[in-house]
Amino acid sequence: MTDPSPSDVALELERLRATVEAGFARIDGSLALLVQRSDQVDRQLADHEARLDALEKSRWPLPSVLALVAVIGLALTLWQTAAR
Repeated sequence: MTDPSPSDVALELERLRATVEAGFARIDGSLALLVQRSDQVDRQLADHEARLDALEKSRWPLPSVLALVAVIGLALTLWQTAAR
């Protein structure tokens, strides 16, 4: 087997370098896309949290109203029973 010449080694190293650079460029593009999607998901999550908080704040009187209706119903039942 013959020893490769220095020019052949240099040529192969250059090809390897180009292949590695192309791979890194592809990986960088994929990572950038993943970061962009992650940012979009974070924004959607923050939006959903804000909407959920707004719904929870607008719903707080409902249990109080139900308790008040129950107490009024009990009072009316007791009043009708006492009137007989």
